[in-house]
This record gives sequence, structure tokens and C-alpha cells, in this order.
Amino acid sequence: MVKGKKKKELIPQPNSRFLRVKCLNCGNQQIIFGCAATDVNCLVCNKTLVQSTGGKARILTKILEVLS
Repeated sequence: MVKGKKKKELIPQPNSRFLRVKCLNCGNQQIIFGCAATDVNCLVCNKTLVQSTGGKARILTKILEVLS
């Protein structure tokens, strides 16, 4: 079998995205960055929504939408 070459993208797309999330505690919707460098708390109830891991963030709540 012959393996095909991967096509190189002319304009590379970023791997990071903005996300619309919903707090499980109070129901507040908020927009966060998927690769957050700091912990992100809910603006209403102050519950932690995202923990930074050094790379992609650990999301501790429900993702409603991925924004482009």
C-alpha cells in the first residue's frame, strides 16, 4: 500500500477557540478562552469554571457553543 502525503495547509488554523459555557451552580453563561493561562471563575457565584494546566485548560462546566 502506498501512503498518501498529508496536504499542507496554506493558511494554518489556530487550535485554540473561544467557548460559551454555562455555570452548573447558578446557570450564568460566560465566554471563556479554551487555553486560559489562569483559573476562570463565574462572575455571579465565583465558582471555578476553568483550571489552567499549562496548555489547554481543564473545563469543569458545560460547554454550550464553540465560537469561531
